[in-house]
Amino acid sequence: MDRPDFEPYDNVGRTAGQIPASYTGTATRDDLRRWSRRDSKEFLAQHPLPGTPPPALDPGPYIAALAAARTPAEVSAVTQHLLDAVFPTVREVSHLLVDIARWGGRHRSAAPDSPPKMLMTAASRCLDALALADQADIQVLRDEYDPVPKPPQPGTESAPGLPPTPPASSPASAPHRPATRNTP
Repeated sequence: MDRPDFEPYDNVGRTAGQIPASYTGTATRDDLRRWSRRDSKEFLAQHPLPGTPPPALDPGPYIAALAAARTPAEVSAVTQHLLDAVFPTVREVSHLLVDIARWGGRHRSAAPDSPPKMLMTAASRCLDALALADQADIQVLRDEYDPVPKPPQPGTESAPGLPPTPPASSPASAPHRPATRNTP
């Protein structure tokens, strides 16, 4: 592999990751990113992309509301507003990752551990994170508003109008039979 940045056997200017990588003949992540940036300059000049990230979500109101929350319903309100705020962006990130995976038809017949399949998995997991957060929120609300009924305790009376609950018997025991009397 051609190393355009360094002379052979010259560690001057190399990072701690680049020195061992040079012994195995592999490039570091930083090397790959730097070479890719160099080789895509002309492309980016023709297709400019935003240089700064989009405006970030201001966590302040969510943090303040969470600190003031006293009930599961109030925490749920914070959770749902947060999920609603980030969902459009995460959905678009997921769609773009799928488009990247499909670029050039590389995803067709790709092995499960191939880059296109990894990108498809990443796209799915972006949305999975939000779905899991929503599921947790719903579970908290269910526990608060619709708890699972507790099983009846042994020896408790059944509801009026219903027959009494039969006593628990061991499955290994034989049915009870009255003793027969031998009367002369």
